[in-house]
Amino acid sequence: MGEPISAAIAMPPGSASVELRATASPRPRSATSEPLWVQVLLVLGALGFLLSFLVLPLVLVFVEALRGGAAAFLAAVSEADALAAVKLTLLVTSIVVPLNLVFGVAAAWAVSKHDFRGKRWLVTLIDLPFAVSPVVAGLIYVLIFGAQGWAYALVDEGWRLSLPWLGELHVQLPKIIFALPGIVLATIFVTFPFIARELMPLMEQQGTDEELAALSLGASGWQTFWRVTLPNIRWALLYGVLLCSARALGEFGAVSVVSGHIRGRTNTLPLHVEILYNEYAYSAAFAAASLLALTALLTLALKTWLEWRHGEALAANHRH
Repeated sequence: MGEPISAAIAMPPGSASVELRATASPRPRSATSEPLWVQVLLVLGALGFLLSFLVLPLVLVFVEALRGGAAAFLAAVSEADALAAVKLTLLVTSIVVPLNLVFGVAAAWAVSKHDFRGKRWLVTLIDLPFAVSPVVAGLIYVLIFGAQGWAYALVDEGWRLSLPWLGELHVQLPKIIFALPGIVLATIFVTFPFIARELMPLMEQQGTDEELAALSLGASGWQTFWRVTLPNIRWALLYGVLLCSARALGEFGAVSVVSGHIRGRTNTLPLHVEILYNEYAYSAAFAAASLLALTALLTLALKTWLEWRHGEALAANHRH
């Protein structure tokens, strides 16, 4: 097996024969040529960085939260303002995630299954929240619906319409800034790309063959979506919902601008942590922050499980 292999190539008459000798191919070399000690240093450096800037701060959050004992921790997370912040955070997330799910599926379907004018512009607009600061997003809604905003008249006085057969209608928007609608709008702005961006690469890779086959067999549009498209994207959809929920739970910048920081009414959990910290209530602040840390760890565990069990279905999203 290790001996050279000889091969003779016949040449035209009158010319000398040429003998080519092919030796057995050598064992493939490693992609990296650094010595072992360099590789060990790189691995240790990466682990040291992760421990110093990710793991250690997370551990310190729980240490500080429990420094006063379990009774102090339970008292901090069960007080009225903390419970109101938790309820508001969960309420906003429960509103934002379903809306983003509908938008994400619709946008991914339009971009991946259809060709139309303005398709690139739509993709660019979907990516816009990744480029815009959340604080700027909050200021946009203040400039629109705030007391000096151009749409404030619809909030303050409303708009009277005279329609045939319906008579006069009075259209008035609810209070948006310093209220729940403003928090929801700001959170939607910073979270709506997550589901769409998870679905678009996968749906583009899958193409339209299966949908066309289902339609040719007599399936309706809804039947095609529920029985063909949705099963093919279910794990990527769940992955996007997971990321969207995590961002909605922890959003601070945009919500801070539009909420007004009203205790017990418009403070989400991240804003509640900031207020406690500014008031030097460190133990209570870290106790509330530990709730956010627990949600982050739970999100990480679910994300790891999805990648382990359904890695092939999700891999297409990260090849693009």
